[in-house]
Formats: sequence, structure tokens, C-alpha cells
Amino acid sequence: MHRPTALALLVAALALPAAAIAQPNDAEPATRAANEAVAKALPLADRADFEDAQRGLIAPLPNGVVAGAAGAPPVWNLKPFDFLKGGASPPTVNPSLWRQAQLNLANGLFQVADRVYQVRGLDMANLTIVEGDTGLIVTDTTMTVPTAKAALDLYYQHRPNKPVVALIYTHSHIDHFGGARGLISEADAASGKVKVIAPAGFMEHAVAENVIAGNAMSRRAQFQFGAPLPVGERGQVDAGLGKALALGPLSLIPPNDTIQQSYETRTIDGVEIEFHLVPGSEAPSEMISYYPQFRLLNMAEDTTHTLHNLYTLRGAAVRDGRLWSKYIGEAIDRYGDRTDIVIAQHHWPVWGRDRVVGYLKKQRDVYKFIHDQSVRLLNHGLTPTEIAERLTLPPSLAGEFAARGYYGSVSHNAKAVYQFYLGWYDANPAELNPLPRAEQAKKEIDYMGGAAAVLARARDDYKAGQYRWVASVASKLVFADPANKEARALGADALEQLGYQAEAATWRNAYLLGAQELRSGLAATALSTANPDLLKAVSVDLAFDFLAVRLNPAKAEGKRIVVNWTFSDTKETYTMTLENSALSHVAGKLSSDANVSVTLSRPTFDAISLKQRSFLGAIATGDLWVSGNPLKLRELFGMFDEFSPNFEVIEPVKASVD
Repeated sequence: MHRPTALALLVAALALPAAAIAQPNDAEPATRAANEAVAKALPLADRADFEDAQRGLIAPLPNGVVAGAAGAPPVWNLKPFDFLKGGASPPTVNPSLWRQAQLNLANGLFQVADRVYQVRGLDMANLTIVEGDTGLIVTDTTMTVPTAKAALDLYYQHRPNKPVVALIYTHSHIDHFGGARGLISEADAASGKVKVIAPAGFMEHAVAENVIAGNAMSRRAQFQFGAPLPVGERGQVDAGLGKALALGPLSLIPPNDTIQQSYETRTIDGVEIEFHLVPGSEAPSEMISYYPQFRLLNMAEDTTHTLHNLYTLRGAAVRDGRLWSKYIGEAIDRYGDRTDIVIAQHHWPVWGRDRVVGYLKKQRDVYKFIHDQSVRLLNHGLTPTEIAERLTLPPSLAGEFAARGYYGSVSHNAKAVYQFYLGWYDANPAELNPLPRAEQAKKEIDYMGGAAAVLARARDDYKAGQYRWVASVASKLVFADPANKEARALGADALEQLGYQAEAATWRNAYLLGAQELRSGLAATALSTANPDLLKAVSVDLAFDFLAVRLNPAKAEGKRIVVNWTFSDTKETYTMTLENSALSHVAGKLSSDANVSVTLSRPTFDAISLKQRSFLGAIATGDLWVSGNPLKLRELFGMFDEFSPNFEVIEPVKASVD
């Protein structure tokens, strides 16, 4: 119960302050040449997307800023990205990514169709508003409470002040539900005054994906989104799927209406909506929606103006590209001939039936191509790296900006397909039980003639523009000796050039943050993970599972402890058992031979989890009752690890891990 929910940690970790950082280098000749080649190969003069991204603009976000709490930095600030308005891309940014970064600057209130509006560019995700007969039907919330409120306020400045009568969550990712309290109250949702509609499995998946492995995900998310990087031509320029993530407080208001069948129709405030469940596509719980009276299709996050992730670099379960493609195909078949506008909860709409169908077909086929061709090659015996190196999109897809890899990439999605079917092992017995990273690096550097010899050859390769290899071999040097300043510097230089060349914003962010940490070390942590809304969504079962993954087996060796838990308000009971250095629990039972029994309410449990209260304090106030031997409870909770939210990535982990 040390960390209330690692979902909150995942977002809070993105707000880490940048360390005092070394100045980045300029683009090397090889990088300049690579980026010039990209510029020549793509139709960058095509302005159709720019016209679509600005179409229907009513008003931009005033000053490009959503203010934070008093004395705090802004929750959202587009001003640092003004450098993107300067026209042609600099040599330190891939021209294709530069184009996407400029498009993602579009912000404000937009009219999509009669009675349909979007607020875009106030966060990574969009907020969609449909005007019903008496009120507003809002789809998704942005990530934070302040950005959601700012989005609704912007709408009210230009449209009638009607109440929100329904809130729809398209799927279980936090940038689509985290701002709920900025739009409606929990009381109105609980009473049914406001319909809150979500796909089946929403509450489970809204928190579960990021809880068990959440500490690692939060650290990895820093590399995916690049928040510790300075914004600029040699730093953070974009996130691919949107400009960036907002950094304000989060919320979660549970749904009071759930879509359970593959297709269900609701009429809400005079507006007919057909929902189509698409679980296991971009999210484990997701749905798209069709509005027949507006001839409008909302594809949630299954189609956007980028190749999406079959595997997200922050870490999550691999997504099924075959199934994802199938859902898009079903949408074309069911809605294509009666859709004039397609929107999504990221990026800008597409107008016109022919354009809509053409766009959807390309989105369908890019995921099917990557899936099918990766499976074809793995059946020929190729490994993930070999598949990723060989696989390229056909010209008909590669020339489509909406299919290019600004967020996902063909490379890491192809590896994801391999992982989905075959896992991590490539069947070569030499790879079955390799040495740990640091030990293997020391042996490899020794075999290569020692650090000095390796550095000399790597510098020559750097001059020749072989940055992928230099980054790899420099990493071996750093893992063999993290104090090797020359290796760190060369590795940083190589990663930096790779970042400057990357078309995927996620790759650029990862490369550049790796370079920054090699040069300047880790950013200082400043995390605030306390979030009662998110914690309430974590079941007791999942909270106990998270305790179990924190159990230190050395401390638990030879111990057996049984704890009975009774939750007085929810009437839930659990028996928790420690034995064989494993912590398990069973719901609905109390053991007759428990060492200690605990009775408390769920709010008390949450307050202790949030470190707002202690066990002893709750006992003193009569909010927690203990019978049996309380020392056994203290002994058990002394066996749990505290996870570092800022562990090393580009060098060996320094903390002692038993």
C-alpha cells in the first residue's frame, strides 16, 4: 500500500524537473544528409492536412496556456513550441516529424459539423462535444481536471451555456478520462443526473494496466514522452499522437452505464448513437461510435493521423494488429457508405465520404500489413531484429502521412508482432540464458581489446555516421564501466544524432533523454502520486496483488503469517497468507488460524495507502481494529520493497536489489 496507484505515478513522473544539463550538439553531416533525403522523398508541400487541422476554428486557446494552481507552473503551455512556427525544419529534426509537430500545434475550439465540436490542442487527447436537445454530450475528458475545465470554458465562451447531460469514455487510457471532474461532479454521476457511459471492462482496465508494473512504466514513460527534455530544435518537439501530456491533477468518475454488446444503440438527449465495442485494439477496453443524424463516425483511438503502437515503449501488453485491422474493416463495412466525417480523440477530422473511406482503408491496411508480413517472416525463421530491419511499408502506405510512424513505428511494431506470437526467445539456444548485461558487457569489451581500443574504433565509426553501432558499443562500454566519461560522451553523441534523425517522436524523445542522462545524470525526482479518485478505482484484490509484487523474498524467508482483513463498509473479507516467500490472498474467507485480524473501512484503507494516515493513527482514532498479534502485521509490512521511481536505464542499476 506504499504507492496508491502506479497509474498516478505514471503521469506524475512525466513532470520531473530537468537536471542541470549539458548543451546538445548540432547535427553532424551524416544526419544532415539523412534528413535532407527524407525531405526530398516526401510530399512535404502538400498542405491538405494543415487545412483540415485548422478547418472550423472558432477560437484558439487564449495565450496557449492553461494555468496551474497558485504559484505552480502552467498545466499546459504551448508558448515554448513557438519555434515550430518558423517554417522549414532545422537539420536537428527529421522533416517529417517537424511537419507533424507543426500540425499538432493547432489548438482551440473547432466546429466539425452542425452541433458537433471539438476542443483540440489542450492536451494530448481531444474533447468532443455534441449538442443535444437540452444539453451537451461530451466524449472523453483530456488528461487533467484543469485542461478539461479549460476546454469546456472555451466552448462556453462561444456557444450556449448548456449543462453536460452525458459523458462518454471511449477507452481506458488516462488521457481520455483523467479530466472528468473538470466537466461533471461525482454526485451528478452517482445520482444518474449525468449519464457516464463506458465500454465493458473500463474500470478494471482503467487502472490495472499500470498498477502491477507501474513503477517501471512511469520511468519508461519519461523516455517515450521526453518531459525531462528542454523544448526546442535540439530537444523535445512533439509526442507524435499530440503535442505533449498535460501535467495537472487527475480524476476518475466511474461510469453508470456500460456498453456490453458488440453493437448497442442509445438515444441521449435526442441524439442517436450506435456504439461498437472494439476490445483488444488500441486499448483492452475501447469502443467507437456512429452518429447517423450527423453522418459522423468517431473512431476513438483506432485511427489517427499516425501509425499507432502495437507495442508502447513505456511498456504494456502487446496489441493484436490483426484484430485492430479487423475492427477498422468492420467500421468501413458498416458505416463507410453513410459517413461524411470521421473524427478521433486525437488529431483532426477527415471530411468527405470518398476521403473518409480512403483514409480508413489505409489505416486498416497498415496494421494488417505489419501483422501479416511480420508473421510471414517469423515463419521463415527470422528473428525480431531481422524482421524489423527488413520490413518496409509498400509505397501506397509509405506515402500516406497518416500511416507514417510518428508515435508507433514499423520497426518496433514488427517486433511486437513477433512477441505477440512467440515471446522473447528467438529459439537460438545461445540466447536462452545469456549473461546479465553488465557482466556480458565486460566480457565483450575485454574480447574487443579493452575500452581504449574500442573507443578509438568507435570514434572512427562515429565520424563515418554509423550512429546505431556506436550507440550500441558505447552502451557496452558504459555497462562495463559507468564511470568511463569518454564512453558516456561518445554514447550521448551517437544517441543524439539518432534522435535528430528519428521520424517517430517517441524514438526522438528516447534517444535524446538517453543522451541527456549520459551527459548530465538523472533528473531529480519530484513526485506527487496522491490521488484518491484513482485509488478508489483500484480493487482491494488488485491492491493486495501489488503488495505481493513488493515482497522481498530474503526478508520473508522461513516466515509464515496469516492476516484476516474485513472491510466494514463494503462487507468484503480476505485472508492473506505469507508462506514460501510468496504472498497470496483469498476473497470471501476468514482464516481460523490467523495471526492477526484487521477491520477497517475502505476510505481508511485508502488514506493509509496514500500515507495520509498511519496504522497506529487509525487504531488510536478507532477507525481500525486489530485483534491477535499486531506485531505480525508490523513484521509483514516491514518485508515490502520501496521502488525507486527514477532507477537507472542507460547504465547499471545502482541500488542493491536482493
